[in-house]
Amino acid sequence: MESFLYQASIYLAAAVIAVPLSARLGLGSVLGYLAAGIIIGPILGLVGAETEDLQHVAEFGVVMMLFLIGLELDPRALWAMRHKLLGLGGGQILFSTLLLMGASLAAGLTWQMGLAIGLALSLSSTAIVLQTLSEKGLMQTGGGRATFSVLLTQDIAVIPILAMLPLLAVGQSPKFAPDGSIARGLEHETGHGGDHGFDLSLVDGLPGWGVALVTLAALAAVILTGIYLTRPVFRFIHAANLREMYTALALLIVVAISFLMTLVGLSPALGAFLAGVVLANSEFRHEIESDLTPFKGLLLGLFFITVGAGINYHLFLANPGDLIGLAVLVILAKGAVLFVVGRMFGLRQRNHWLFTLGLAQAGEFGFVLLAFINQLSILPDSLSEKLLLVIALTMLITPLLFIIYDRLSRQMRESTPEPDADEIDEVGPVIVAGIGRFGQIVNRLVRASGYNTVVLDSDIETVQLMRRFGVKSFLGDPTRPELLKAAGIAKAKVLVVALDDPDYTTRLTDYARRTYPDLHIIARARDRHHVYDLYKAGADDIVREMFDSALRAGRYVLENVGLTEYEAAQAEQTFFAHDRKTVRDLAQHWDPERPASQNPEYIARARELEKDLETALLELVEQKVRDTG
Repeated sequence: MESFLYQASIYLAAAVIAVPLSARLGLGSVLGYLAAGIIIGPILGLVGAETEDLQHVAEFGVVMMLFLIGLELDPRALWAMRHKLLGLGGGQILFSTLLLMGASLAAGLTWQMGLAIGLALSLSSTAIVLQTLSEKGLMQTGGGRATFSVLLTQDIAVIPILAMLPLLAVGQSPKFAPDGSIARGLEHETGHGGDHGFDLSLVDGLPGWGVALVTLAALAAVILTGIYLTRPVFRFIHAANLREMYTALALLIVVAISFLMTLVGLSPALGAFLAGVVLANSEFRHEIESDLTPFKGLLLGLFFITVGAGINYHLFLANPGDLIGLAVLVILAKGAVLFVVGRMFGLRQRNHWLFTLGLAQAGEFGFVLLAFINQLSILPDSLSEKLLLVIALTMLITPLLFIIYDRLSRQMRESTPEPDADEIDEVGPVIVAGIGRFGQIVNRLVRASGYNTVVLDSDIETVQLMRRFGVKSFLGDPTRPELLKAAGIAKAKVLVVALDDPDYTTRLTDYARRTYPDLHIIARARDRHHVYDLYKAGADDIVREMFDSALRAGRYVLENVGLTEYEAAQAEQTFFAHDRKTVRDLAQHWDPERPASQNPEYIARARELEKDLETALLELVEQKVRDTG
C-alpha cells in the first residue's frame, strides 16, 4: 500500500504541475503529460519497473475513448464513412507500409523484416491524435473527420495484421512461451496473461472456421446486447435511485465488452467502438457519456505519462542523433503518403494539413505489433528496442506537429478575406443563428417588440450588409460551442436556428438540446424530411421555410373562389392544425434509410391522414351550407 500511494502521488503530482503549465503555454495537454512522464522517469528516476504494467492499465483509456466516440456516431453516419474507411484509411496503410518497407530494404534488411517494420510503423496514435483533436475542437472539421476515418481503419487493420505476421516468420525460430504458445509468449512479453495467474481464450485450438464463427458470435452478442438488454438493465438501475450505480453499469459495459473481445482475439478498442455505435441512439447515451468521460480523461493522461516515463534513456543517450533522425524520417515518410492520399480524396488547405500532420507519427499499436514481431523472431532484439524508442519519439514529436498546424492554419486564414470570429460584447435572451432572409424577419420582429437578440452568422458579406442597415450582428460559425458560450447561450431563453444548411441546422439543434436541456429551440426546416430529423434532434418548434407562405397563398385562393375571409381563415387554421398533427404522427413511421416511396407503412398512414383532412375541410363547407340555407 505504501508503494502504491507513493507512486500514485508521483504520477498525480507530475500531471497536476506539468499539464496546466503546458496548456497555459499553448502546447496542449498531451505534451504536458508526455513531459511529466519524462521528468519523473528518465530524468529524475522517481518511477521505474512498474511503468510497463501501469501502461497496460492506462491503455484502457483508449478503449473508453473509442466507446465514447462510438456513442456520438449514428450507425447511418458510420455507413456513410465507408468510402473514407476503405479509401483514405486503406490507402494510407498500404502506401505507408510499402514506402517504409522500401526504406528498410534500402538499409539492407530482408523483405520479411521490411514488411514487418512497415506494418508496425504505418499505424498512428489513436490516443494522442483524438485527444488533441477533441481539445482543439477539430473533430467536426473535414480534416478531423478524415483523420478519424483513418484511425478507425487502422484499429480494424490490427486484427488482419496480427493474423498475417506469423507468415513472415517462416524459417525463423520463434521465442515460444514455456507452454509452446506464441500467443501466450506475447502475453508474457507484454505483461498480460500468465503472469497474473489467469489465461483464457475461446479460440485456442479451434480451426479457422471455428475461430470465425466464435468471432462473429461475439460481435453479434455485443450488438444484440446493446439493442435489447441495455434498456431494461438501465431501467432496473434507475429504480434503485442510486447515482453511483449508473457509473458502475457504464464501467461494466465497457469492461465486459473489452474482456469478450480479448477472449476471441479481437481488439478491445474495436469492440468498445462497436458497442458505442449500437448505443448511439439509446436514451441513456448522455448518462453513459457523462459517467465515463472523467475515467477516460484520467486513464488517457496516465497512458501519455507512462509513454514518456518508459523511454529507454540509456539506449537514447548512446545514439541520440540516429534515433531522432529515424523518428523524423518516419514522420516525413508517412507525411508524404498522407499528403498525396489527402489530395487524392479532395482535402484542401487547413483540412489537408491537419490530415497530413496529425497522422504522421507511429502509434501505441506499434508497441503491440513489435512485441509480437519480436516474439516471432522476425527482427533481432536490438533492432526491436530501437524501433520501440523510435515510435515513442514520434509520439513525443506529435504535439509539435499540431503546433505547426496551428501556425499554418492561422496563416491560411489570414491570407483569405474573411476575418476571425468577432468578439461578442453583448448577450440577450434570444440568440438568432443565421441572419439570411428567414433569420432577418425573426430578428426584426423580436427586436421591434423590445427584446434584445444576439445575431450570429458565418457569412461575412451578410454580416456586413446587416451592419450597414444598423442591425448589430457577429461574425462566426454558430455551430462552434465556444462561440455559443460567448453569446450567452447558458443564460439565453430561446435559440433560433435559421441556418441555410440543413446538416448544420440539425447538428446545432442536437448539440444545443444535449448541452442546454432547458433552452427553447426554434429551428428552420427545409422540408418535411428535415422536420423529422429536427424532431429527433430535440427542437421544440420547427418551421418549414416554405410552409407558412404557401399556406397563406392557399388562403388567398380560397378567398377568391367564393369563401369569405373568415371562412378561408378557418380552412387555413384547420389545415395548419391537421398538418402539425400529421407530421408528428408520420415521424414515427419515417425511415431515413429508404425513400418514402419505398416505405409502405409511411404511405398507408399518410393516405389515412389525408382522408381525415378532406373530411375536416368538407365539414367546414357543409357547415357553411347549413348556416346559409
